[in-house]
Amino acid sequence: MATPGAGFWSFGSEDGSGDPENPGPAKAWCQAAQKFTGGISTKLCALLYGDGEKPMETGAAKEDPISAARKAPCTCNKKPCGCQKEDVNYAFLHASDLLPASDGELATLSFLQDVMDILLQYLVTNFDRSTKVIDFHYPNELLQEYNWDLADQPQTLEEILSNCRIALKYAIKTGHPRYFNQLSTGLDMVGLAADWLTSTANTNMFTYEIAPVFVLLEYVTLRKMREIIGWPGGAGDGIFSPGGAISNMYAMLIARFKMFPEVKEKGMAAIPRLVAFTSEHSHFSVKKGAAALGIGTDSVILIRCDDRGKMIPSDLERRIVEAKQKGFVPFLVSATAGTTVYGAFDPLIAIADICKKYKIWMHVDGAWGGGLLMSRKHKWKLNGVERANSVTWNPHKMMGVPLQCSALLVREEGLMQSCNQMHASYLFQQDKHYDLSYDTGDKALQCGRHVDVFKLWLMWRAKGTVGFEAHIDKCLELAEYLYNKIKNREGFELVIEGKPQHTNVCFWYVPPSLRNMEDNEERMNRLSKVAPVIKARMMEYGTTMVSYQPLGDKVNFFRMVISNPAAAHQDIDFLIEEIERLGQDL
Repeated sequence: MATPGAGFWSFGSEDGSGDPENPGPAKAWCQAAQKFTGGISTKLCALLYGDGEKPMETGAAKEDPISAARKAPCTCNKKPCGCQKEDVNYAFLHASDLLPASDGELATLSFLQDVMDILLQYLVTNFDRSTKVIDFHYPNELLQEYNWDLADQPQTLEEILSNCRIALKYAIKTGHPRYFNQLSTGLDMVGLAADWLTSTANTNMFTYEIAPVFVLLEYVTLRKMREIIGWPGGAGDGIFSPGGAISNMYAMLIARFKMFPEVKEKGMAAIPRLVAFTSEHSHFSVKKGAAALGIGTDSVILIRCDDRGKMIPSDLERRIVEAKQKGFVPFLVSATAGTTVYGAFDPLIAIADICKKYKIWMHVDGAWGGGLLMSRKHKWKLNGVERANSVTWNPHKMMGVPLQCSALLVREEGLMQSCNQMHASYLFQQDKHYDLSYDTGDKALQCGRHVDVFKLWLMWRAKGTVGFEAHIDKCLELAEYLYNKIKNREGFELVIEGKPQHTNVCFWYVPPSLRNMEDNEERMNRLSKVAPVIKARMMEYGTTMVSYQPLGDKVNFFRMVISNPAAAHQDIDFLIEEIERLGQDL
């Protein structure tokens, strides 16, 4: 991580190089590093800062040829600084000139500093309300404007830096205070730093021998999450997976194995027809998992919901009884804690009672709502989650951890291992010299597995549980603020009555031309076209982004969700006024 640190230290107008009493941040860093790393830090400081930033050396002064080639330190007041820091001509350099090439240190550190400057400039604009959320271009426009093709011959580093700038120029600013489009929004600085670190470490999570710290942090973090769920002492098992859809599929896989372990070797033909149950408002990943596991989408029975989007327990029990009478075997109920559209929380206690009665695995998809367990004010909405056999929880949603970070937590320890292990002897040798329980890779479906835990762990250390709690409470307060602003406002109609259960606020904007129309099919057809047009205009102006969709017999409506810690009351006010401005003439 020397390069990101160096990029930061390079900024500012006061380098303190002429004042031994006030050495400045860069020199202070170098002097401190010299105590611990000796000649290595001397060389790095020379490469990064020139002789003016090197620690004092004894003996006759010698001019370093690398330092001599550098430009004088900049004295601009811009943060981040846009001045060129290295006298390196990238037009004649390629990736082959970077480390591990011999004599590649200067080019590498200069190149990475410039990449860092591009990233930092983007970060600053990410939070600037005067900037666009999106610089929207249609796909054919972007395809024609730039050459995206892959070639046989390498580009220069100058062209590579240009590629980086272009990619960020058209990237959506998901950390922008007025970006409300998805459940995952915001950009946490500590989480970002952790992501940089894990990319630098570039290791795999399958064994302790190649990821010792990260494997231990996964163990510690999953145990803490299980404690918060309510499993005594944090007992159980779990894994970080590539998103909530895969976590939900893991739950289905383990539930099937628990009931019919022979399916692992003999396949679906050896077991009865299985059926799973989930609400009609649940995430589509439940059906996707059934398709992927050979259970079939027809074997996922959708349970009716009430007007607020919560599963109706009596309908669940009725459908379980019907399935058993037909000779099917109910093996899983997937309850939802925070549905994608309405943000509804299924009644977990009642569902747990039914699962216990019929001996069915209870899974809770808390991908969106699991974060509320961090809030003393709101965790009651997940009462009963401690009775679940498994829980999906996505910290990259409500907790603001950079993508991706999804956990599957399992109450029974050892079940994941039994279900998934294949005893690959080239990875999981049984005669290693350390505790083999820390070789966690054999309980995963993947072999290669990204380090997702460090972002969450480092943010948790930086914020504490109270920091996550404050963030979650603030987002739910903003949702209630929006609800109160629009519930009686002319031109706005709520899709469901009552205060929001989560940060989801669903509403129609009704332009003046439709406000006095009779509520009939023609009005619904015209109303269905309003949200898509307003959304398109939002993107073309680049002012804000919010999602829309139909649901059941309800035509297109806006689904506002708030998980961005940068959002404030002024951004909610802006959204309301911008919808009115963009939809007034429809």
